[in-house]
Amino acid sequence: MGRHVNPMKQDFRSLIFAPADAPLRLTRALNSRADVLLLDLEDMVAFENKAQARAAAAAFLRETLSREGAPRILVRVNSLESGMIDADLDAIMPGRPHGIMLPKSRSGMDVQHLAAKLAVQEAENDLPDGSTRILPLVTESGAAIFGLSTYARASHRLVALAWGVEDLAADIGAEDARNEDGGWSEPFALVRHLTLFAAAAAGVPAIDTVFRDFGDIDGLRHEAQQALADGFAAKLAIHPDQVATINHVFTPTGETLARAEAIVAAFSSRSDAPFVSIEGHIFDRKQLARAQRTVARAARADQPPAA
Repeated sequence: MGRHVNPMKQDFRSLIFAPADAPLRLTRALNSRADVLLLDLEDMVAFENKAQARAAAAAFLRETLSREGAPRILVRVNSLESGMIDADLDAIMPGRPHGIMLPKSRSGMDVQHLAAKLAVQEAENDLPDGSTRILPLVTESGAAIFGLSTYARASHRLVALAWGVEDLAADIGAEDARNEDGGWSEPFALVRHLTLFAAAAAGVPAIDTVFRDFGDIDGLRHEAQQALADGFAAKLAIHPDQVATINHVFTPTGETLARAEAIVAAFSSRSDAPFVSIEGHIFDRKQLARAQRTVARAARADQPPAA
């Protein structure tokens, strides 16, 4: 059997996009210390460059995933309705990516559709069944908002839910997604909140959308802090300079980590208990799962960058 690819863990903080056909941008993204590199074949790649980008992505996967300390790599393929996704998968799956980012996902049925394609690809490429995870972008059209409740139990491959703005704004005819204060206008604030609820229902992390003004680090920090406070587990990035700020915000503080470690330790000594008591506070198994993710995110902060 070929090299085993471990299922993608859910302890990421930062995910950075980089176009597959831009070697310099790929190198900068690879060295950014992002937890996940999103190798893009979709919006960042012009239509006439799709074939070239597929070949470049395949070569990049072969070279990079063999390196010690390489980040996890997901490939953003073209959408199911584009007519290009099969060519994308044929090109990249021999390279054994950790997962696929599915753009313009409309419902859990789209995740199931992709999962069926991946099962075939895994069999053909001697990969363990189910090892390729799926990260859908779930808010890129008005219709997709009505499918948010369908991701629960859609597939065991589902690793997280991410929300996006630009395509949604175009689809509904919005002139601007931001209000005068720089925050999200009401329709987009609603979609952001619904993504959090949908992710909770599906039992996976929610990932906050990109902050477009990559030169405004203070604005990025504020938005990332708000995302963390609201329940998001990670944030998308479009520029290497954003990664350090995102990682810092989503890395637990010493106090937060100590509390999480105490919860994990308490449950480890009472493996069958539905809850534990620590210093007069009750913690149940949902809080245990959150504590375990906190410990995992902290561990990511100690890992070296890719070679």
